[in-house]
Amino acid sequence: MKIRAQTAMVFHLDKCIGCHTCSIACKNIWTDRPGTEYMWWNNVETKPGTGYPTLWEDQSKYRGGWEKRGTSVRLRLHNKGEGLANIFYNPALPSLDDYYEPWNYRYSDLTDAPAGEDQPVALPISMITGKKMEIEAGPNWDDDLGGSGIYAAGDFNLAALTDKERQLLFSLERLVFFHLPRICNHCLNPGCVAACPTGAIYKRGEDGIVLVSQEKCRAWRMCVSGCPYKKVYFNWDTGKSEKCILCYPRQETCQDPACFHSCVGRIRYLGTLLYDADGIERCAALPDHELVEAQRELILDPNDPQICQKAREDGIHEATIEAARKSPVYKYVKEWRLALPLHPEARTLPMLFYVPPLLPVAATMEEGKYELGRESFNEQVAGRLPVRYFASLFGAGNEEPVLAAYRKLHAVRIHRRHKTVGDIPEDVVQQALQEAGSTSQEAEAIYWMTSLASFAQRHVVPPFMREIAIGATADPLERKEEAGFNFSRPPKRGW
Repeated sequence: MKIRAQTAMVFHLDKCIGCHTCSIACKNIWTDRPGTEYMWWNNVETKPGTGYPTLWEDQSKYRGGWEKRGTSVRLRLHNKGEGLANIFYNPALPSLDDYYEPWNYRYSDLTDAPAGEDQPVALPISMITGKKMEIEAGPNWDDDLGGSGIYAAGDFNLAALTDKERQLLFSLERLVFFHLPRICNHCLNPGCVAACPTGAIYKRGEDGIVLVSQEKCRAWRMCVSGCPYKKVYFNWDTGKSEKCILCYPRQETCQDPACFHSCVGRIRYLGTLLYDADGIERCAALPDHELVEAQRELILDPNDPQICQKAREDGIHEATIEAARKSPVYKYVKEWRLALPLHPEARTLPMLFYVPPLLPVAATMEEGKYELGRESFNEQVAGRLPVRYFASLFGAGNEEPVLAAYRKLHAVRIHRRHKTVGDIPEDVVQQALQEAGSTSQEAEAIYWMTSLASFAQRHVVPPFMREIAIGATADPLERKEEAGFNFSRPPKRGW
């Protein structure tokens, strides 16, 4: 066993309102430069929908992640020989049309237009060519048509549904959608790292954040195809690949990432996980239906004295172990077993987990009164979006981990309704908790973390120990000098 620490995340989809505040915060900080106009390190998709880039989930087209070959795994994109043969031509590379051509508006058409009978219009201008263009797509093109039969019908995950289920899904009275925010998953077994011919992409040892060395990158762009989530982008201005860096400069000053800090719905949780690095290869080589549970088994209990002692022996600082004990991510993923990885069949072992969304509580009008529905678990979950859809997203086709999460979420919902409204009998609540393998105490803890937890309890930023790496001293002024805050000498360049 070799224990490592990993900064991990949970997004609670039941709370996402699709406001894109997270995307704008990230855009303003990291991708407002030439060559990054089309990049959205953080984007919010509407599901069912085709996503950004279009149909990014279809690995028969983009060939991202890993595939099982016998008792081992190999890159879906290529082996070493194929990579060398295709190094100057990558047929699985997304084109700009798969993303969108970024544009702005020529507002001088409005301000400089002469007086006339017609209302002037600001024409869209390409931010790449500077020429007039026709707008055909955008980074959140599914938003206005979410759940509809136009863009939503192309959702990759609908392939798991029967024709009847798809027909029912798009009937007007059953129309439903939810939001899926996405950033780099900072995977334990990242396909982008394995696909890079120059070794420019790497995982930081102290926290597992995946970064691109701007000095080593030679623009082969194999990383773009190798990532099954398409969260590596090519900067056409600098000729380098770029991606989400999880705002590590902010975290090194004990701040949370910008998208986490700005999230209006408070859906984002950040924390440290301890995991067994020796088990990655074995876990990735398992059959699809075992992947979710195997990834959970990689995560170790930070409250176990033996695990903590082994972690210390493997060089993990006591402060990092303490941060792992307080991690809300550990609670959601391992303890409560509510959060699930996105498309685990890619075998990258993503460290961004999602709590699947419950449908809204249904209600009816009876004799002029607004009556909340009392659907059973099966009706509540499978009434409008089939469980098979969520199994395709979060279970590699296996419905059981998705159903287990939904049983517990449903139990927490009726447990709170029993306490606040009082119209559900105690025996019904206890039966739901028993079926979910939960207790009243756990349901209360889940409710508290979901709804009432403070900012600091949702975002447990781990200590990065960078001051140790550069040589900490007892004098705070000397620490500033050694940490690079001496303004008498030029600052260090680069990320």
